[in-house]
Amino acid sequence: MRLSARGLSRQYGGVTVLSGVDLSVEAGEIRALVGENGAGKSTLIKILSGAVVPTTGVVALDDEPLMAGRPLATRHRGLSIVYQEFTLVPDLTVAENIFLGRERGSAFLERRGMRRRAQELLDELGVRVDASAPVRGLSVAHQQMVEIARALATDAKVLILDEPSATLSATEVDTLLGVIRGLRARGLAIVYVSHRLEEIFSLADTVTVLRDGRHVLTSPVAALTRDALIRHMVGRDVAEEFPARDARPGEVMLEVRDLASRPRFAHVSLDVRRGEIVGLAGLVGAGRTSTALAIAGGLRATGRVRLAGEDVSFRTPADAIAGGVAYVTEDRKGAGIFPAMGVDDNITVTHLSSFARAGWLSAARQRRAVSHAFDAFDIRAAGPRQRAGTLSGGNQQKALVARYLVRPPYLLILDEPTRGVDVGARAEIYRTMNRLTAEGLAILMISSDLPEVLGMSDRVVVMRDGRTTGELARADATAERVMALATAV
Repeated sequence: MRLSARGLSRQYGGVTVLSGVDLSVEAGEIRALVGENGAGKSTLIKILSGAVVPTTGVVALDDEPLMAGRPLATRHRGLSIVYQEFTLVPDLTVAENIFLGRERGSAFLERRGMRRRAQELLDELGVRVDASAPVRGLSVAHQQMVEIARALATDAKVLILDEPSATLSATEVDTLLGVIRGLRARGLAIVYVSHRLEEIFSLADTVTVLRDGRHVLTSPVAALTRDALIRHMVGRDVAEEFPARDARPGEVMLEVRDLASRPRFAHVSLDVRRGEIVGLAGLVGAGRTSTALAIAGGLRATGRVRLAGEDVSFRTPADAIAGGVAYVTEDRKGAGIFPAMGVDDNITVTHLSSFARAGWLSAARQRRAVSHAFDAFDIRAAGPRQRAGTLSGGNQQKALVARYLVRPPYLLILDEPTRGVDVGARAEIYRTMNRLTAEGLAILMISSDLPEVLGMSDRVVVMRDGRTTGELARADATAERVMALATAV
């Protein structure tokens, strides 16, 4: 089976988001699709899957054109897509999700047959999941595998994977990549969308680069270096993926001793100094986010927390913000931005009282604060009133950080600050972090991206099974040492 596309373009209201893109993927090939946020990747894969009708161009399987705008017909022809956001129904079983919308049976459902076939699909993928188990109880990694099994249940010959590793730990990513290699060996044509360049070089046979809605390059991965690929993606040299830090830590800003919120975590101790970035590393499930939420008033905990030399115990996130602690969530879309609100309202919503006079909001004060945030964080939008949900991932993240710095805190907690953000926007976020610490802010950064932890942290604190297991200075922190502390090796 060969997937081909010729001359694909798409316009929205006179704005061209995709222009004259060609693509061809053969059976047994993994084609990586990369580009900055806003490069046109999402529009392209939606056109390929039949979810979006192109303004011009045609998509074909084995030279037979697909019907544009008919995703069900496209799936029946053998092309399936696994989107970045899960589409599973939590209260249904694994088997029910796999066959949802294409159940077997007429007067009565063939539940036993569907469960047996679902289990066969999972076993073929090497996934230890009970097909009769409810999806709600599965890990994120196993839910991802169920999504893939559902795609394969239609006898897919072409599989499109959109950021499948975005929420997985390093170990889970390795398992996922092994499954995808197995699918390639079975003859599937695979389009793999990812911002994680290490995965591209480890997994893909070829790579296609989009920039500003246009095709820039298609090349064997082996013919490219990491720096060359980044240059094609952003249209410029990003000489230092992690900009040099000139850290000059001051007094201890955050002191945590024996913090506990069982069963999530216990015996957590760490310090963060003014002007310092401390990376909080560990495998998914180690308790890092729960620890951050406890510090920021989102989770009840015992133990001692001192901020700027004083004991604190925040009962709510609002108390923490008022006290000088800001937490930027890892779930940018679900718990961070208000997608239907303008960028300006998203930035000012946390500190509305700062823009009030005698109980009335001052539009002029809001505009000044938003204008300053746009400049300080290089937020790129059509204007302050643009809906936040329509921004690229990188600009959403910058707007979210700007929200909590309208009134600068003592401590900024960044939970997975570059998840789902392209390489160009990552560099901008890293430069912002350096600027903030140079101005005296203390940053606690949670990240599952080990190169990010090593590249940006002045010290690394490692957690395992809900407790801190060690601390490494920047000069001593290596991938092997961090993973040893994270896995008890």
